[in-house]
Amino acid sequence: MDSIWLEYAWTLLVLIGLEGLLSADNALVLAVIAKHLPEEQKKRAINYGILMAFAFRFIALFAISFIANVWQIQAIGAAYLLYLGLKHVIQARFGKKNENIHKDDEKEAAGKGFWPTVGKIALADLAFAIDSILAAVALALGLPDSPLRDFGGMDGGQFIVVVLGGIAGLVLIKYAATWFVQLLEKRPALETTAYAIVAWVGVKLAVITLAHKDIGVLDYHFPHSTVWTLIFYGVLVAIALLGWFAPTKKTVQNSNA
Repeated sequence: MDSIWLEYAWTLLVLIGLEGLLSADNALVLAVIAKHLPEEQKKRAINYGILMAFAFRFIALFAISFIANVWQIQAIGAAYLLYLGLKHVIQARFGKKNENIHKDDEKEAAGKGFWPTVGKIALADLAFAIDSILAAVALALGLPDSPLRDFGGMDGGQFIVVVLGGIAGLVLIKYAATWFVQLLEKRPALETTAYAIVAWVGVKLAVITLAHKDIGVLDYHFPHSTVWTLIFYGVLVAIALLGWFAPTKKTVQNSNA
């Protein structure tokens, strides 16, 4: 039983770290979209953005049971996470201007007034809320069942992990996003790392979908097996280490000189 709670604790730590990076990217996007506004309007737009991020992520928590029980939604979620993560990784790796992933956001926002900019911020917040809840559910559904009573249409322990992850995301947006943005400036590869992890979490959700009783492509117990658990966390740790120790932009430029 202790090993189950250790796995739950490890998953929650992974989720909080992922939420932190996604929250930092959320804050970074807000700053880029509002960059063209006058200073006073910029602060107001970013404050509105933070409030909307809170609202969207809180609302997203109510979608937990729907995502957890409907395999079609899981399949769409897996495809979306894979698309989101791989698109960002490919753009960062092969894009002509990978030093500014959010350049398109700035270009589209430039020249627009205050409320159109707030509207674009709202759409960005909604996308990040969906990313957050899908990643949390994908991680939680791979956990073994806990002795806690079912809640919200899913195992009680898994539900708690998703809720705590969601709360962590809200807290990080409010208080720690600035620190994470500074961390991303020092280690820019972490942004791509976060999206690589998102894509890998999408693989996990795809495995859960394929093992669903109504699909049966994979054995129902495979997503909870020791083999898959070791594979998933082994790859996840490898991705995180590669991102952390990846050379910074200055190092890369010096090596090319």
